[in-house]
Amino acid sequence: MKWIEELSRDPKARTTGVVYLSYFLTAVLSQFFVDRPVIYIIANLIAFACYIVLALLFYFMFKPVNRHLSLLAAIFSLAGCVIGVLGLFKLAPSFLNPLLFFGPYCILIGWLIFRSTFLPRILGVLMILAGLSWLFFMTPLASSFMLYIEVLGVLAEALLMIWLIVKGVNIQHWEKHATQ
Repeated sequence: MKWIEELSRDPKARTTGVVYLSYFLTAVLSQFFVDRPVIYIIANLIAFACYIVLALLFYFMFKPVNRHLSLLAAIFSLAGCVIGVLGLFKLAPSFLNPLLFFGPYCILIGWLIFRSTFLPRILGVLMILAGLSWLFFMTPLASSFMLYIEVLGVLAEALLMIWLIVKGVNIQHWEKHATQ
């Protein structure tokens, strides 16, 4: 019964974690259908839809920490999703990579986590490093470090996702931010 009580105290953070998991699962699943364009596009559209919802959920989660940075993070995420969707249909300029937006998004989310008191700071540091690695991913030097970049990025985001699902946020600290 105690675990049910804990889950019911923080449904928004856990919902955010579940949406994050939905994004991860559909994004990974889409890679199995690269040779089947229609299924690949549909799976990626679902993944981007999940990420849009995630950006909005994160906006509201981190708005009490810093309204402007939280909004900026959401804008970066939404821009990355738009570029990603346009890229699926070969409508995005080739020089525009969604990681140009998702890198800063992860950095901003990481900073907001670090500044908050309702999530562990280490998750913020990892997200900042993930954002920097996504930006480094687009440089010519990235090919030598591809595996490390991907592992760091996926690990940071997966740990945040898992933390949100399992632990949620510290409600008292979130409410303290929200009332300031």
